[in-house]
Amino acid sequence: SNGARILLNGFKRYRCAKKLDIRIIPYISLGSDEAYGIITFLRDSNVKSLDVMEQAHLIEELRVVYHLKNGEIARLLERSKGWVSMRTGLITEMSEVVKELIFKGEFSSYAYMYTIRKFMRMNKISKKDIETFVVAVSGKNLSIRDIKILAHGYFKGSDEFREQIKTGKISWGINHLKKEIGLAKKCTETEQVMLKDLELVQKYMQRIIGKTGDTRYKTNSFFAQSSLIIDGILSLIDIFSNTIREFNDQKRKT
Repeated sequence: SNGARILLNGFKRYRCAKKLDIRIIPYISLGSDEAYGIITFLRDSNVKSLDVMEQAHLIEELRVVYHLKNGEIARLLERSKGWVSMRTGLITEMSEVVKELIFKGEFSSYAYMYTIRKFMRMNKISKKDIETFVVAVSGKNLSIRDIKILAHGYFKGSDEFREQIKTGKISWGINHLKKEIGLAKKCTETEQVMLKDLELVQKYMQRIIGKTGDTRYKTNSFFAQSSLIIDGILSLIDIFSNTIREFNDQKRKT
């Protein structure tokens, strides 16, 4: 409105254009209504150009600024209410500090989604404890694997270890934990195969969880075939869960 434009994508190109003193640049307008523009951007992105965290941030904008309800957002995006609710919950469970660090790119959104949130759900870690950890390790260019190792030690380890991380001894913490859990040692061929299988199970579990909210599954053929496969999966869920828990418990005792 009044000649102003709200940029939803292309921030790097915009900054480059300003730095090069390029005063006229092409852009695609998604409409004069801000809320409709966000809806169009979310829908047209087809979940390919935006990660879950970015989707959640835009959905929160629609809810807080434009007062749209989850059901209305789901209808406009042609998504399920569960798809919208998951992203709404993702944002509301984060502190403002954590949000800022993630959206500034100083902490991995993937690490938050698939590592940090796991500790929140399973161990009932407080929002403040999560914030303290994220602040301590942000901006250190850590890999996803290193963040996962540190998070495990921080949330399940000793008070002394937590204090070391809070005071910035990140490299020490990583090296200490790698030695402690034997990651620095070479695994046998059999062990490497097992680790690869476990990683694949985790990868595809996360992928399927993310895809179940898609409303593009419509054909009877798909549902008939998926039902047969799901029945087979469900028949193994309990024994798989128990076997993995027993394996993990046995591993810790050795």
